[in-house]
Amino acid sequence: MWYFLYNIALVVGAPLIVVALFLKKRCRRGFAQRVGLTLPQVSDPQGEVLWVHAVSMGEVLAIVSFVSAIHKVYPELKIIISTVTETGRESVENRLMGIAQHCYLPLDWSWTVRRFIRHVRPKSFIVIETELWPNLLKELHAKGVSAVLVNGRLSTRSFHRYLRVRSFVKEVLSCFNLCLVQSDRDAQRMIELGADPEIVHRTGNMKFDTELAGLDGRSKPVTFQFLGLHPYEVLVVAGSTHPKEEGVLLASYKEILSIHSNVVLLMAPRHIERSDEVVETIESFGFEAVRRSTKEQNLKRSIPQNGKARVIVLDTRGELASVYALAKVTFVGGTFVPVGGHNLLEPASWGKPVLFGPFTDHCQEIANLLLESEGGKKVHDANEMASLIVSILDDQKLACRMGRSARQVVLENQGVVKRNVEFLQLLLRSLA
Repeated sequence: MWYFLYNIALVVGAPLIVVALFLKKRCRRGFAQRVGLTLPQVSDPQGEVLWVHAVSMGEVLAIVSFVSAIHKVYPELKIIISTVTETGRESVENRLMGIAQHCYLPLDWSWTVRRFIRHVRPKSFIVIETELWPNLLKELHAKGVSAVLVNGRLSTRSFHRYLRVRSFVKEVLSCFNLCLVQSDRDAQRMIELGADPEIVHRTGNMKFDTELAGLDGRSKPVTFQFLGLHPYEVLVVAGSTHPKEEGVLLASYKEILSIHSNVVLLMAPRHIERSDEVVETIESFGFEAVRRSTKEQNLKRSIPQNGKARVIVLDTRGELASVYALAKVTFVGGTFVPVGGHNLLEPASWGKPVLFGPFTDHCQEIANLLLESEGGKKVHDANEMASLIVSILDDQKLACRMGRSARQVVLENQGVVKRNVEFLQLLLRSLA
């Protein structure tokens, strides 16, 4: 019954789904593949296919080490990685070239997923971070394709939403052969929703094992010079910011400047298509906005002639992780607004003090670890943030201590990729 109602809703909503998909810039390129008009050139009748789904750039970056490890163990497997966004595609092609091929995930209409599966013929399917697509999982199960959830997590909002249709979710979860989740909380929630406790295992968050750009030996790190910064200036980086967060950050920045005039704020909006909006907000506070993408401005390395303090807008993709390395203090967005928070581990991996707001549901375990180690601090408003940043800037020992503690949190929780690959090996052996 649930599947019937779900599919009726998909059919009725199809025109809206198509229009919404087409209007989203970051999803437009893969439109034809997603609606089933074209098929990817990834089928290999001579070999076995492992299909991995990672929704966007963040999920792709989290699985680079995991996919590389699988390729090392099973070099004969043809690996394809599906995403729904253009940034996801770029990440696959940039970070996993020669290991995996990219395609776009078909929309969850039964006819599109059935055609896609027939074409690709996967041996196994791996989904990253709890993307539950009922028709896709049902069709895979019907064809005897093993399905594995890796790095699974359930936010409080998602969990309560799924509880309303628990019988349906239980049926969907029954299609999985293995569920590898990030935390004990996630494991308990999966079981409460109906997953078989025998297949649910807490292995940790693979982001602890992520190789950051600049630390991986392949990427060219961003430099002070290329950001237009002087050696005597101090950089504060606010990453993955959302609407309403920028105003809090800018108000805090004003307070900081009254004490430390050499501080420069860099803001990286979560979605770079918001860059124009962010620039307007910066200018409304009386600051000069400098776009990272505008090289002529960045390479001048000069203080604005009008005497205004400047804020750098990181309106380029793939550089935030490297930019954190240049910061004295960092803030991770999605935490001043009820989004749930983004990747706290990127600045922590560089050994930087990590600040975040009260909304950390998506990264609660990591936030708790950072708070316990004192490598991270929770702030609730602009004044508290300004006061804390000034304290860190005034006390080099405090800055170093927080940075070391943050880095230690990362080091002490690595090894997740190895555990996940071992579970996958056991599954594949049992199915052989």
